[in-house]
Amino acid sequence: MNLPIVNFLNTLSIPEHDLTYSIVCSRYRNKWVFVRHRLRKTWEMPAGHIENNESALQAARRELYEETGATEFSLRLIADYSCNWQNEVKYGRIFFANILHLGNLPESEIAEIRFFRNLPEDLTYPDIQNVIFEKVNKYRQQNIKL
Repeated sequence: MNLPIVNFLNTLSIPEHDLTYSIVCSRYRNKWVFVRHRLRKTWEMPAGHIENNESALQAARRELYEETGATEFSLRLIADYSCNWQNEVKYGRIFFANILHLGNLPESEIAEIRFFRNLPEDLTYPDIQNVIFEKVNKYRQQNIKL
């Protein structure tokens, strides 16, 4: 089996038109926020494809709302990244969100959100999410205000 290889890059080092995904590692009331897609039993960070004519930041805001119902939050850019998986390299941008207010979960592919003290064990993409979570958590610890 071909495991994904995630590399972290300097922020804003990848041109917007080459980015595919925005990932939003999020916290609410001092717990990590994970979502479950209605077709899966595993957990993932709020994330998704960047749509045409949309920036990575706009996609992060949209995905965070669509997947969690977050209506008030702060968002910080953490890093750009590349992911080489199944002989294909894709690029994305990682954000950290501190959610202040959650509204109702909009109707979407997300069945539920849940709050965790630590990284959950049943991850949809464990070989990718583990390293992204570690990167964001390390960044958070170095920047106590997050």
